[in-house]
Amino acid sequence: MLGPSVQAGVIHGGVHLHESGGRERIPHQLAASPALFINRDAEIAALLDAVDQQSRMLAVVSGPGGVGKTALVLRFAHLVKDRFADGQLYCDLGGWGGEPVDPAEALGAFLRALGVASERIPVGLGELTALYRSVTATKSLLVVLDNALSTAQVRVLVPASVSGVVLVTSRKRLGGLVPDGARLLEVGPLSVTDGVRLLSRAVGAARVQAEADSAREMAALCGGLPVALCVAAARLVARPRLPVGAMAGELGDERRRLEVLSLGDGDVSVEASLDLSYRSLPAAGAALYRRLALHPGREFCAGVAESVSGTRAGRTLDLLVGASLLEEIDADRFRFHDLLRLHARRRAEADDPPQLRSSVLRALVEWYVAAAMRADRVVTPYRRRLPYRFVSAVSGLPELSDRAGALAWLETERLNLIESGRVAMREGWYELAWQLADVMWPLLLYRKHRRDRLEIDKRGMAAAQAWGNRLAEAHMCKRLARICVTTGDPVAAEHHLHQAIGLYEQVGDERDRVDARAALVSLYRATGRLGEATATARAVLEANRRLDDPRSTGLALLMLAELLTHGDQPDEALGLLTQAERLFTQLDEVDPYNGVRVQTALAATLLRQGDPGRAGRAATRAADGMAWLGSDFEQAQALNLLGQAAAAQDDARAAAAAWIEARRLFDAAGAPSRAAELSRRLAGLPHQPGTQVPPIDRDQAASPEQPGHGGRR
Repeated sequence: MLGPSVQAGVIHGGVHLHESGGRERIPHQLAASPALFINRDAEIAALLDAVDQQSRMLAVVSGPGGVGKTALVLRFAHLVKDRFADGQLYCDLGGWGGEPVDPAEALGAFLRALGVASERIPVGLGELTALYRSVTATKSLLVVLDNALSTAQVRVLVPASVSGVVLVTSRKRLGGLVPDGARLLEVGPLSVTDGVRLLSRAVGAARVQAEADSAREMAALCGGLPVALCVAAARLVARPRLPVGAMAGELGDERRRLEVLSLGDGDVSVEASLDLSYRSLPAAGAALYRRLALHPGREFCAGVAESVSGTRAGRTLDLLVGASLLEEIDADRFRFHDLLRLHARRRAEADDPPQLRSSVLRALVEWYVAAAMRADRVVTPYRRRLPYRFVSAVSGLPELSDRAGALAWLETERLNLIESGRVAMREGWYELAWQLADVMWPLLLYRKHRRDRLEIDKRGMAAAQAWGNRLAEAHMCKRLARICVTTGDPVAAEHHLHQAIGLYEQVGDERDRVDARAALVSLYRATGRLGEATATARAVLEANRRLDDPRSTGLALLMLAELLTHGDQPDEALGLLTQAERLFTQLDEVDPYNGVRVQTALAATLLRQGDPGRAGRAATRAADGMAWLGSDFEQAQALNLLGQAAAAQDDARAAAAAWIEARRLFDAAGAPSRAAELSRRLAGLPHQPGTQVPPIDRDQAASPEQPGHGGRR
């Protein structure tokens, strides 16, 4: 097993806990410094002067689209990045050419990059902002906020520390940030001379010098926009026999296509250069360029491209990357520059009929649900699912054979899956929208993502109702009940569960009706209704035995045993846990998580029975198992019991070691009241030389804590 391990018993010498990796992280999120970068000496000098004069700086770099704001900021950031001990954060805020990034989403990504566990990240923007300020209060950070749309989008992402630099790029000046101490720096187009220098570096000095006048004309026609110059240069590189003068002539014939990117009086348009590159593509490349622009999210893998090209898309993707029409951001991962995506979408609207665009969009969305279904079956093979009949031919799906890889894929594609669900709902594909909500369950189970979960489950409920499928609606009622408990709304949770039970009765689904009643047990226990909880748990156990469902029977045994232990009936509880242990031993390959939960329950029951030796051994097995599964909260629960077992045997050092580690994990998992309880336990231990008990921050805001659960939908 991986993770910390503490053995109860006699320990000679000091107690040392070792972790496999630190919780705090130093992020290094900057993209590479741009290779084709010309001049901007005055702008960089101004930024350097500002940084040298003050320990904290907020700078807004503004200018028209494609003028090179991001390149300037990245070049400057690489010059100064070593000054910031706590690393660099980067976020493309998506202010132009797509849906702007929600500041709450960006805050969640930054907090995770800084080492905050997903379980600790709250839902609301206010709580997210407060936590971000607390985490960054003493850090020296370089933060790059690219492509910002508004002052409000930026303001909450500024760290609270007194040292650090925040660099913002936007097509707007964002003067609303001046009261926050922002310096405004406007970036204009390159001069013709610098444009020719950029062309020389990209195309080759000899070729440009041979047609110097044409090169100057071409640089002028590109309006000094680096994005236009780079696209035009890529076309010249791809066609080594094409005269520079011919390219300049072609540019002179095209005008006013991307109006928002026009410079000055609009005589020169970036769309002219983009259209020229587009027209130079073979038919397959042009079609893929248009179709990928319909992709729901910001980045995608080669498999997605294959799903809309009808063939293996590797060479066509290489063609688009080589033509500077697509950016390769990682191995097998691509994205459009926002200006190019806008251009490609316009070409799709002009060149493809509405019915074709709709079928392409459906194929993209169905690719994500098909791939996520593969991951779902690997991570939670025991889940029952509703069938789905695909409209599109799906290909290029990822190979997902192990649990860790499948979870990692779901995490990587989380935003694309969420956006695909939004698209399906907007297009009226309600069954597909429901499937995209349902298939996210494994990620939400293990990685929490509470804020995402609330949106996903609400959309799943709306999709089921619009679809008219009562079974699908019942499933989402159950899931909404869980998140309502987590967010502190037990009344809504009980309403959703009774609604689910009624729907399951209508469709004649006894299996899921029993599961909904099991969820009621957890709710009753959480709200202090122990009598109702115990009676319902006994009824659920009998129902599962009648249904001859080993896994559900094991969960019911575990649930009832925990209630009986809490109610000081450990003897009956121990008998039930022995039965549950036998069942989950047989199900270990399918559901290891609940098998480990049985060990935690055994430790608690054995402590109530007055057998701390056996309790400590069960708690050790549980702590090791939850560490291997990557569940901080449940590992902390087991370590808490291990500490109690050690204390019952008068082994204060072992108790302190277990409780210190449990307290750290509870704090990381967003359970401050549990951590505070352990601080009180630690304070009551006899002082042991060599055992340090670090204090806990008692002023931190409380957040919903994570009860154990069985992992069913």
